[in-house]
Order: sequence, then structure tokens, then C-alpha cells
Amino acid sequence: MTADLSVELFKIVFEKSPGSLLIKGDAPRFTIAAASDSYLEVTSSTREHIVGKGFFEAFPEDKTLSDDTNARSVFTRVVDTGQKVDVPSYRFDVYNRDTGICDIRYWSCSNIPLLSTDGKVDYILNTVIDITEEVRAREIIAENEDRLRLATDAAALATWDLNLLDYSFVSSPRMNEIFGHPPDAPLLNHQELQRQVDPEDLKNIVVAAYHEALVTGKYLYEVRISLPDESLRWIKTQGIVIYNEKNIPVRMLGTVLDITDNKRDEIRKNDFIAMASHELKTPLTSVKAYLQILAKRLASSGDSFVNSTLLKAGNQVNKMTDLIHAFLDLSRLESGKLQLKLADFDINALIEEIIAETRLLSPGRIIYFQPGEKLMVRADHEKIGQVTSNFLSNALKYSDKETIISITAVKEIDSVKVSVEDKGIGIRPKDQEKLFQRFYRVEGDKMKNISGFGIGLYLSREIMQRHKGAIGVESEEGKGATFYFTLPAVH
Repeated sequence: MTADLSVELFKIVFEKSPGSLLIKGDAPRFTIAAASDSYLEVTSSTREHIVGKGFFEAFPEDKTLSDDTNARSVFTRVVDTGQKVDVPSYRFDVYNRDTGICDIRYWSCSNIPLLSTDGKVDYILNTVIDITEEVRAREIIAENEDRLRLATDAAALATWDLNLLDYSFVSSPRMNEIFGHPPDAPLLNHQELQRQVDPEDLKNIVVAAYHEALVTGKYLYEVRISLPDESLRWIKTQGIVIYNEKNIPVRMLGTVLDITDNKRDEIRKNDFIAMASHELKTPLTSVKAYLQILAKRLASSGDSFVNSTLLKAGNQVNKMTDLIHAFLDLSRLESGKLQLKLADFDINALIEEIIAETRLLSPGRIIYFQPGEKLMVRADHEKIGQVTSNFLSNALKYSDKETIISITAVKEIDSVKVSVEDKGIGIRPKDQEKLFQRFYRVEGDKMKNISGFGIGLYLSREIMQRHKGAIGVESEEGKGATFYFTLPAVH
């Protein structure tokens, strides 16, 4: 402070400044010369109680604080060095006159020396900011991080963080363990982890999941990895994408879980289903053949009851055959052995084939389809027929016999869309979200007498995903449903 500056005028101006205290450099007393209104407010003080008093008379010294945050040490350092001293964070509780107790408060302060003409520190400008809420927020974050760490440790999860701008990668020590390395070894980087992923899974699953995540914001896949001892394990990775204000993906956060034991159980189950289904096919084929022979021999008998019964028995055998094929497809799908035989064909012709087969099983039902120009697609003829048949079968199953089932096939920009519409019971919104999950069945009074295992739509979804197509449903409860799928068009 210069000698010609009016101290009284300075104090008047100072009192209106934000969160400041003017302290004389008269160590060790450090007399309070002036206090701003905002400083008095945040410290629950009055000017009469603190101005003219030594700082430590007004604010009792907390000797538990370190030299870096202890006020006496800080003020003394400012006077001795003539240099500014900042204290980023310290605790100083403030007496609350309303409650009669001290409130826990945290502060950040700056201490600027004001020099006289001879270079000595006349005053210290002590400016404080209440950072209590910020400190509490950091404590909550730290507490949540500790809880998350405990939860991930308990669940044997590894966590990871991938920067999508520079591809820097950070993971927890558990990642090393999952990939067969000591937890105290240097953490594996992104490239080292990918080298342990099965090459086919890396190419067909990981890369596809990564590109899908950049669009959907969700990252999820299951792959095989090889450990240093050459043993094979399975892992499940899932995460989310973080976008900046311009909606550009900048980070990906996620977890990795070893699912080897569950996967082995699943493989054993699928192997059993495949074996049992395969063994059932032979006797069922024989039963179907015997029924066909009987139907031919008795066709001329004129006995309508016998002919009707044989027809119904044949239909039931066909239903069982379809069910066995579905279980076989399920086991192949989940063991990665479901192969597509791609070929170019007219989707209209396929739909007409499926309708003809369906009418044999459900005579009397009205199925409307008006084929137009050829709509060529490149797909697995049998698998797309299976999806179409599943849609049609469900439409018949969940609608009254008197209602019409409508099928449409239309050309869109770069795709062909096939829709099957019924006027049946419809589907609730909460069920629509889960309809394509494995073994999911809608519950309700109307569903009690309708058979099914909940694998048809799941298989249909998986088939369409492997064709790079889409599948979905539009429905309103009580007003029917429209199931659809799309395939890339052949130009």
C-alpha cells in the first residue's frame, strides 16, 4: 500500500469487495484492519466483533492443521518472504448463531502482500472462497468410486477406459488376471489384449460391435480368448460410449467378465439339445412316412373320419418336425455353427411357397398376399423362409379364425421389407421390448392355451442380424400386430 493512499477511503471501498479480509503485517498478532461484507456473511461474523482484533482472537487457531494450511504459518511466510501464498483447500468450521453449533466448512484462500515504500509488508490481503459444496461433491465421488471398486472386485469384474481420440487405454489389475497374467505385472495395453482374442471373433464380433457402439452408444459382445498357457477362456465385454457437446464419440467405458464356466454349461446344454433333436428326427421321419402311406391307401375308402384324422396327425408331425428344427438351429446358433447359404431369389416366390404350406396346416384361414414385380434379395432361402413362416404361424396363433392375415413385400430405397399383419390380441409395449429375447413368452389370461417355447422370434432376430437386415414389431394391445423384416435388395 502506498503512503499517499487514504486508509479510510481504502477501507470503505474494501468493505464492498468480495470475500476479503485486510490484515496488518504486525506478526504475530496480525490485526484485522478491515473486512468485506461478503467475508462477514460467509463466516457468520460482524465487523464489531473482529475488526481491530488479532486474527487468532477472532478466529481461534486450529493447531491440528499442517504448516501449509495453518493460518499463522501462512501469514508469517507472507511477511517473511513478501510473496503471495495460496492455500487451495483447508477446513475451518464456522459457528452458526441459529443452531448454536459449528458448521463444517471448507475454504480456498489467497494471501497477497501489500508493501510499504520501504518494501516491508504493511498488510496482507486475505481473500477466501467457500468451497464446502465442491469438497463434499468430491467426497461423494470418491465414496462412489470406492463402492464401485468394491462391487467390481466382488463380481470379479475388470474395468477399462478407452480414449477414442488418441486410443490411450487404461484398465484395472483384474484385467491382467482375466487374460492370464499376474495382477501386479505391468497393465496390458489395448493391442496386447486384442492379440489374445480369437482371430475369427476379433474380425467378426469385436470389430462389428465397436462400429455398432459408435452409433448406438452401447458396447456388448462375448468372445474367446487364449491365455499364455494356451488354455481357452470366454469373456463378456460391455460398455458405453461418451460423446462431447458436438455429439462426437470421445471415450468408451466398460467392464470385462470371465464367463467361461457359464459358457461351458451352455455349450453342454446346446450339445445335448442338438443330440436329442437329431435322435428324434429319425423316428419322426418314419412316423410321417407311415402316415403318408396310410393316407394313400385309405384315401379311396370314403371314410371321412379316417382321412381327417390322418390329416390332423400329419399336421402334428409337421409341427413337431418344425420344433425339432428350431431346437437344432438354436444349438447351432449358440455354438457358432449356424451357417448361411446365400443365393439370389425372388422374395415374392418364397412368400407364396410359405403361404401354400401354411394353408395345408391351417385350412380355412384367410391369408391375403398380392405379389407385385420381382423383388430380388441375396439371402439364405431356407432361413428367410423360416422367419416368414414363424411370423405367419404367430399371426394365425394369436388371431381369431374369421380374421384376415395380410402379407406385403415392398421395395424401399436399398432394401426389401416383408410385413405380416394380423387383427389379433396385440402386444403390450412392455412385452414388445422383450419379444425377441430367447425363451421369452408373453404372460396373460389370453396366452394360457397357446403353446410355444419362445425361441421362434429369437431365432428370427439372430437370422436377420446375420443377414445384416432388420426385424421388428408394431402393435397396439387389442388391435393386432405387424411383424416385419428387411433385407438388402439386389440391384
